[in-house]
Amino acid sequence: MKDKNRKKIAVLFGGCSSEYEVSLQSAYAVLTHTDREKYDFIPVGITREGKWYLYRGDITHIPGDNWYDEKQCIPAVVSPDRNLHGLILFLNQGTETIALDGALPVLHGKNGEDGTVQGVLELADIPVIGCDTMSSAVCMDKDTAHRLAGALGVKVPRSYTVFRAELQEAGQLEELGRKLGYPLFVKPLRAGSSFGITKVGKPQELQAAAEHAFAYDSRIILEEMIRGFEVGCAVLGTEELLVGEVDEIELSEGFFDYTEKYTLKSSKIHVPARISQEQAKEVKETAKILYRGLGCSYFARVDMFLTPEGEIYFNEINTIPGFTSHSRYPNMMKAAGISFEELLGRLLEL
Repeated sequence: MKDKNRKKIAVLFGGCSSEYEVSLQSAYAVLTHTDREKYDFIPVGITREGKWYLYRGDITHIPGDNWYDEKQCIPAVVSPDRNLHGLILFLNQGTETIALDGALPVLHGKNGEDGTVQGVLELADIPVIGCDTMSSAVCMDKDTAHRLAGALGVKVPRSYTVFRAELQEAGQLEELGRKLGYPLFVKPLRAGSSFGITKVGKPQELQAAAEHAFAYDSRIILEEMIRGFEVGCAVLGTEELLVGEVDEIELSEGFFDYTEKYTLKSSKIHVPARISQEQAKEVKETAKILYRGLGCSYFARVDMFLTPEGEIYFNEINTIPGFTSHSRYPNMMKAAGISFEELLGRLLEL
């Protein structure tokens, strides 16, 4: 197939986020498992400091964070010209433009999954392959997402949002802890991969947990612990939805924090989940309700809790879940009979 017939798709990786390294792994997997006969991929690396570069080097240098090289990187910005819907490159001899057919942000966490990048792309009229600005922002904000999930009729954990100034109010934090009961979770309001999250077992641990969460965001949330285990659903589509097999996280200690998510030192992920077909069907239907209700499109992973009584509680929606060939989202689709390559093909065809 001639180059002129291939769609130009920018793949954004890196970013100003605590999940920078995860993004590199996900982007590399995407770039090495898609049809180069149909798509002309334009790798766009974003440094931890927020500088954008068109990367023209060997993509094998991306996962080890060896991609930045002045000889292989051209400074780039998104053009505000909606007729171009593309990038402006800053060369030594002047500027150059690249028109794009779409952009796939493979950016996890803050400044990538929260609607900021999606907003820039939408302003430039570059089609975003993934959730749009509004749904990305809504799903990233735990309080807003929980309120909307509750309005959809889905059970949500009891919680309280706290501003930093409230830490100075004597007894305020402790009072909220008493209302929720222990153990409870303290989380940044807008962060991913469990960064800044602490499981608090007693009142004496609450202040330190709050300070830790505030290192990641200006607001935090105190949330009751739901008894049971976490289940997830991979959802793909815009109008017609495809749902992968339900997965289950089995914990032997603590909670599913950043270390556990990427090492599985003391936990296991079961795909499909060890639940009845009736429960799996209910989990999938709930995932679709949440996906549509929170405005998701293209793809997202919906995480929920399943209690011993069989009740389903909303946890969160990851609008750009981990996308390596061994990540939860592709594995749930694989269990449903869709390979990683086919998954990426379907996503791009949307």
